[in-house]
Amino acid sequence: GTLNLAKKAAIAGVKRFIFISTVKVLGEKTEPGQAFKNSDSFNPQDPYSISKVEAEVGLKLIGEAHDMEIVIIRPPLVYGKGVKGNFASLLKLAIFPIPLPFGSIQNKRSLVSVENLVDLIVVCLDHPNARNQTFLVSDDDDMSTSELFSRLAKAGGYKAYLFKFPLTILNTSLRLLGKLSIYERLCGSMQVNIEHTKSQLSWKPPFKVKDSLSSCWLL
Repeated sequence: GTLNLAKKAAIAGVKRFIFISTVKVLGEKTEPGQAFKNSDSFNPQDPYSISKVEAEVGLKLIGEAHDMEIVIIRPPLVYGKGVKGNFASLLKLAIFPIPLPFGSIQNKRSLVSVENLVDLIVVCLDHPNARNQTFLVSDDDDMSTSELFSRLAKAGGYKAYLFKFPLTILNTSLRLLGKLSIYERLCGSMQVNIEHTKSQLSWKPPFKVKDSLSSCWLL
């Protein structure tokens, strides 16, 4: 679908095509202190990220064939008003004063608010340095799952009740329940390095995490 649209766009004379990919084309997790960079090699792990890799590769070929500029943006998890999925589950948990075993989680994850993502897209529309470039994007404020939950609860006017629990026991418990993927999402790290984006475009995320987390609570 992406490549068909790009071909039609090129034929119609579109000069620049911006594609929203995903950081998952580089992998599912990072090691501590080793954030993904825009120059890292592909390492997709599921059909979704594989399809994004195929789209990125195909778009560059179309761009070269039709002299159409291709700009690729790879966001991590995007959040904001109306957020769905696992982030929405955290919102639901934050409402109830239930102690949760997240206190020992010291991972690091990059997120991006929909406002910051849109701001970068707008910059990429006509910035001369965006031509045929690939950009990673985030709020530039990485945090652990426990910190995210605490800040999210506070933004909604609630208090987070977290207690420390051995991660090895949490891992084993979820493994026995066949829910190891939940452990990876809760405790694994996924960071992105956006220094290339900031320097190439003279850009930095204009929206603060505190305000963007508050917007998640809006109906």
